[in-house]
Amino acid sequence: MNKFINEKIIPKVMAFINTKGIMALKDGMVYSMPLLIIGSIFLILANFPVQAVANVLSASGITGLLNQAYGATFNISAMIAVMGIAYNYAKLENQEPMSGGIIALAVFLIFQPSTIETAGGDVVGNIINKDWTAGKGMIGAIIVGLLVGFAYSWFLKKNIRIKLPAGVPAGVANAFSALIPAAVIVSVATIVQGIFTLGLHTTVIETIYKVIQTPMQGMTDSLPGAILMCFMFPFLWLFGVHGSTVVGGIMQGLLQANSLENQAILDAGKALTVANGGHIVTVQFVDQFINVTGAGLTIGLVFYMVVFAKSKQLRTLGRLEAVPALFNINEPLLFGIPVVMNPMLAIPFIATPVVACIIQYFALATGLCPLYGATQVPWTCPPIISGFLVGGWRSALLQVIIFTVSFFIYLPFIKRVDKANLKAESEATQEEDDEDW
Repeated sequence: MNKFINEKIIPKVMAFINTKGIMALKDGMVYSMPLLIIGSIFLILANFPVQAVANVLSASGITGLLNQAYGATFNISAMIAVMGIAYNYAKLENQEPMSGGIIALAVFLIFQPSTIETAGGDVVGNIINKDWTAGKGMIGAIIVGLLVGFAYSWFLKKNIRIKLPAGVPAGVANAFSALIPAAVIVSVATIVQGIFTLGLHTTVIETIYKVIQTPMQGMTDSLPGAILMCFMFPFLWLFGVHGSTVVGGIMQGLLQANSLENQAILDAGKALTVANGGHIVTVQFVDQFINVTGAGLTIGLVFYMVVFAKSKQLRTLGRLEAVPALFNINEPLLFGIPVVMNPMLAIPFIATPVVACIIQYFALATGLCPLYGATQVPWTCPPIISGFLVGGWRSALLQVIIFTVSFFIYLPFIKRVDKANLKAESEATQEEDDEDW
């Protein structure tokens, strides 16, 4: 089985994730993360949990400023993504990347509605609707970023550009070099938008949302979709492939869109529930409950190694891993026991995230725990604290329950590994004693 997977499946998986499109998508989405994490701080402050403090902030006008900062970070995430994806695609093609990102942003804005109807029925034009620059526009941003990155790079590789003499400053040369690609790409985008606007009475970004993004979000938000995703994280890790980066990079756009749409429900003054269109599977669903303490939810494994392990190897490794595990780093564990390529630990390593997924899914679907809004924390934020920040005390308690379950799932398997290690250490000690004698 290992030979078949390593020779037949893993090479194909690696070939797919190493394509320029997937790499550009994975790296491009990262650019929005600093703004989202910082925006989460302003979001928490704007919705301060102590009512007396919240009233003071609101009366002084500070809440409005906090909401403005939140909106300027969260509500432009799709704009950052479209630029980042096109930028990285051009960079991977060894072309000047900044112009590619700027052209992609222009196309993304062309594809959006340019008017909005007020409550009184008036139509206001010449606007950028932030509904489409955040979660609802995320898949559109991904598609535009990849297509523009490809088209822009194609023009430059074919030398369809304006070339200036060697003595011209690089900034000026790059601007003129991008002129022909920009003119063609923007013109084509305008024609496409015209077909949708004049012929179909909609826009490109709205069509993408209805036809592609909504069904995809529905699939990711289903229990089977969530289980499959949570299965793939540890499955790839078992063969030495960084599953958290690979799967997370591909799914990031959809999970981010789910989080932002949940926040939009809250911003509209509605209760964040499944009945009101809230999403269960979000960025927080994965980061704070599936990959928390590292891929495979190995905190239960670490706890056994620190407290109960009898073999010197596991005790020593457990003490070394205890602190990194609190910051969601477990590579020393994965390669130290090892977990990677270890059939003895493969079952609990895969089963633990899947069981955690099912527990969390039903806790959120039944209302035992709240759905997650847009509040996000750095991936290194320690557990319990991260659960409290994204969902309050009930989410923190859910983390504790999941950690407890992880311990009992790993227990029978790690005990066998511990016993085998202890036997090997005893035999090695005996051999040394015999040699000394």
